[in-house]
Amino acid sequence: MNKQAIVEAVNQTIGGTKASAERAVDTMVNSIIDSLKKGEEVSIAGLGIFSAKDRAARTARNPRSGEAIQVPAMRVPKFRAAKALKDAVK
Repeated sequence: MNKQAIVEAVNQTIGGTKASAERAVDTMVNSIIDSLKKGEEVSIAGLGIFSAKDRAARTARNPRSGEAIQVPAMRVPKFRAAKALKDAVK
């Protein structure tokens, strides 16, 4: 399933135009991204928790040459699935 399929599902559920359904999906995604940029967690009942995690700097290896390279510290997104989602997928 991709973004367009989600827009179709939203449009079938709430009606209206596809453009309004796409704006609704975009608003949800952008709200999650903006919250993660601020360092906040986003919890969606039945789905899970989105958060941002700080990853420390480390040394990695270039697989082609074997050369050691330095990877800088960065923030990465993290998702923890809710129990309801885990049970539904089983």
